[in-house]
Amino acid sequence: MLAGGGARRLGGADKPGVRVGGRALLDRVLGACADAGATVVVAGPRPTARPVRWAREDPPGAGPVAALGAGLRRTTADTVVVLSADLPFLAADTVRRLLAALDGQGAEGALLTDADGRDQPLVAAYRTSALRRELAALGEENGGLTGLPLRRLTAGLDLTRVPDPVASFDCDTWDDIATARARIREHGNVLDEWISAVKDELGIDLDVDTGALLDLARDAAHGVARPAAPLTTFLVGYAAGRAGGTPEAVAEAARKATALAIRWADETGEADKTAEKTDGKPDLKPDGKPDGNAPVAAPADGQSDVTPDATPDIRPDAG
Repeated sequence: MLAGGGARRLGGADKPGVRVGGRALLDRVLGACADAGATVVVAGPRPTARPVRWAREDPPGAGPVAALGAGLRRTTADTVVVLSADLPFLAADTVRRLLAALDGQGAEGALLTDADGRDQPLVAAYRTSALRRELAALGEENGGLTGLPLRRLTAGLDLTRVPDPVASFDCDTWDDIATARARIREHGNVLDEWISAVKDELGIDLDVDTGALLDLARDAAHGVARPAAPLTTFLVGYAAGRAGGTPEAVAEAARKATALAIRWADETGEADKTAEKTDGKPDLKPDGKPDGNAPVAAPADGQSDVTPDATPDIRPDAG
């Protein structure tokens, strides 16, 4: 991963550290390649969300080709994924698609193309032997790799291309940063972005069924009380952690809590129906007589206990 450069169009800002969706751009890209056997970042060391190997081009700031050469010296893998550190929408699925395209086509490299069809050589998978071959040739021809553009490197490679206008979006300007920040807050993206940010912040590397947890929160809120939703999901997480913290443990704890919420709601519904049927009438035994345990009001001031709509005694012999 190339995370150096002067970020001139950002006014010299520390671009890999710029936050989008609460996470540094570098950490967002690292999250997309978490399946890698090893991750090499060519830049000055800094705190990151996951462990990496650090490398540095010589001299620092010598350009992307020199940085790529420095990174390759820290790996022995047959296949490498080469990424820039300013890709806010890169996902693990995109990386897998690049690797699948590389293997399926038998090419020396598979790279993304952007919305305008332009090659993006820093969002690509390459065969390491092909990169080493071209780097050696360029170094010998030019007396080194300093200042060489990437197109000089990729021109000698047999490439296949994977169109992806979203994952290939990079942040070169503050307008790009603003666009990325707005996009992740759109309705269709915000929840996944928030969950990813929380997992990074808490150091959690766990894929869970967020749909199941949302269904649980809904059932707890509707069937019990609205504050039950966050408290219940917290308890599910705690129980899953005690059970090993695996996705299966989360799913099982969520299943049990959901079943409980449904039972709770069913009982509440039955109680409401019972109240509607009785409509405030005395609690009757099966034989229709008042329950002897039910409280009965005593007559006041010696008067007979007569309900307001009771009919007066009008027998002929009534005094």
